[in-house]
Amino acid sequence: MILEHKDYQYKFNASACSNCPGNCCIGEHGYIWITVDEIEKLAAHLKLSVKDVLDKYIIKYGYRFSLTEYKIDDKNYACIFFDLEKKQCSIYEARPSQCRTFPFWEHFKDNIEELKEECPAILD
Repeated sequence: MILEHKDYQYKFNASACSNCPGNCCIGEHGYIWITVDEIEKLAAHLKLSVKDVLDKYIIKYGYRFSLTEYKIDDKNYACIFFDLEKKQCSIYEARPSQCRTFPFWEHFKDNIEELKEECPAILD
């Protein structure tokens, strides 16, 4: 399935994700922003209380929340919900909007080459 967005100069071949090692879920340390509503949906998906999700999987930065990461090696981290063996998201149906909107992020509008290096599903 080819996805496109009117404000971006590239397209995204979603079917290429099956051959990717999860580049969008692995990399340097960063933030995987999640809203309170998304935390509630994640809790329901995991069949946990919101408190348990906050305690186990969330870090608060000021007034914002981020999913935690785990260290893979000296330079790489992965989202806590990325399954390294299967190379896929373990909460795909309940993933935050930051994940749902990739690769159509404002940052990549002017950084298409950087995006192409990260994501093999990007098409001109």
